[in-house]
Amino acid sequence: MKFGPIPTSEAGGAILAHSQPLASGKLPKGHRLQTDDLARLQAEEVNTIIVCRLEPGDLMEDEAADRLSAVIDLRGLTRSPASTGRVNLYASANGLFRANKTLVDRFNAVDPAITLACLADRRDVRAGDLVATVKIIPLAVAGARVMEAAAILQEGIAFEVALYRRHRVHLVATQLPSLKPSVMDKTTRVLEARLLPSGSRLASEQRVPHRADAVADAISASLKDRTAEDGPPLIIVFGASAVADAEDVIPSAIRLAGGVVDQVGLPVDPGNLLVLGHVEGVPVIGAPGCARSPKENGFDWVLNGILAGHPPNRVEMTGWGVGGLLMEIPSRPLPRQSATKDVDPAALGLVVLAAGRASRMGEGGRHKLLAEFEGEPLVRRSVRQAIEADIGPVTVITGHRSAEVAAALSGFPVEVAENTDFASGMASSLKTGLAAVEAKGLPGMMVLLADMPDVSSGDITALARAYAKSGGKAIVRAVSDGQRGNPVILPAATFEALKALEGDIGARPVIESAGLAVIDVEIGPAARLDVDTPEAILAAGGILKG
Repeated sequence: MKFGPIPTSEAGGAILAHSQPLASGKLPKGHRLQTDDLARLQAEEVNTIIVCRLEPGDLMEDEAADRLSAVIDLRGLTRSPASTGRVNLYASANGLFRANKTLVDRFNAVDPAITLACLADRRDVRAGDLVATVKIIPLAVAGARVMEAAAILQEGIAFEVALYRRHRVHLVATQLPSLKPSVMDKTTRVLEARLLPSGSRLASEQRVPHRADAVADAISASLKDRTAEDGPPLIIVFGASAVADAEDVIPSAIRLAGGVVDQVGLPVDPGNLLVLGHVEGVPVIGAPGCARSPKENGFDWVLNGILAGHPPNRVEMTGWGVGGLLMEIPSRPLPRQSATKDVDPAALGLVVLAAGRASRMGEGGRHKLLAEFEGEPLVRRSVRQAIEADIGPVTVITGHRSAEVAAALSGFPVEVAENTDFASGMASSLKTGLAAVEAKGLPGMMVLLADMPDVSSGDITALARAYAKSGGKAIVRAVSDGQRGNPVILPAATFEALKALEGDIGARPVIESAGLAVIDVEIGPAARLDVDTPEAILAAGGILKG
């Protein structure tokens, strides 16, 4: 492929390298220039244009991405159509992501124009999660390089999602006077929540004295229950006191029950004090004390491997030190508390941002959201459109003059969430809204701005329809004549990045770096009309109030 500027008169059949704005309508990046396009460019005195010209054997970006993704073994995976040189791959069900770093590295070494990015090995994923993306960097790439990269993918499994398998789990918990029964009850609830994504269930619970013989007897009793229809057995032992030695209560109990201790100690923190063994081929995990908490720890790594049919061995576990320091990552989310298999992947929560300080309204003390449009406060008008779209629960985020804004919504079936940190900027309001959406168990969030008077319920419905068509896997945004605007829909794959935002910044950096397909929905001028000043309110037909 040849890239660079050439005279417009010579650009017929070439591919436009950058979008070209014109008074008669924008020509998009990647457009193959035709005779009438050249005439339009020359009529507007664009005499030089940057283009890509294909050479024999070159493949356009989407074709190249399609060919590469077509040879990927879709074990536990689904894939998106190619768009802008990208194919995304998603988990088809809950499971454990496995990656072959050697193959992925070899693939990426073929040509910097051909890339494959994926999650780290052994990541716990849910159905619909983005796990990998194939991206062609330029608009076209040599076909020979694509064939070379494809051949590497065909040598083995570069990555997969090992689907969780239902297990029949037996819990053994030891007792000491210092351990409150309420703590043991909480331990049971937390374990049951961890088992939900795999469909596993707690088949039995035994509470015994903190002695090796008592634990060994409980393990042996659990082994007698081998109901095949509920999946293979797994035994988990929670000790009332932490394991301090390879001869301590839990490892000694495994040996007394006729088993083998595979590992005592783990280079993952929290999770150092884990024990792993097996009795009659049944895995036995001696859980560390940190596993009483739902926060991620080394116990999750071992448990998820067993549930996915990839139990870790000693060599593998001793290699977990790099990346094994978990305790100093305050932003790390808690494990999901329930499986999402019964939730529509395109289900949405609508979040209306109404917390801003209205700083451009001048010194008169007027609030833009209380300005009236056709006799109705602007914030009420915007929220009413969201309600009438009838696509999901509506949450309104308030901040500046919160009580007055909330009062304007009296009688509406919405949740009002006050952002007490609104002065720090939009990011805090986005995160407040996201918390409300996640609390409802919804996998997608539509963000609307309360100061956009012309966004209608029909516009909102059109965006939701495009999102549903993508299966809840794409970012969807409103545009006006191709220019990005609002509202925008953000799927679950963007949620962790949204939580990292700080200051007066919106979702744009997340949209641009997420690696997800972006679907633009044309809704006309409404997508870009917000009213931030008294003049803008009057020009849009509003009446200034309070």
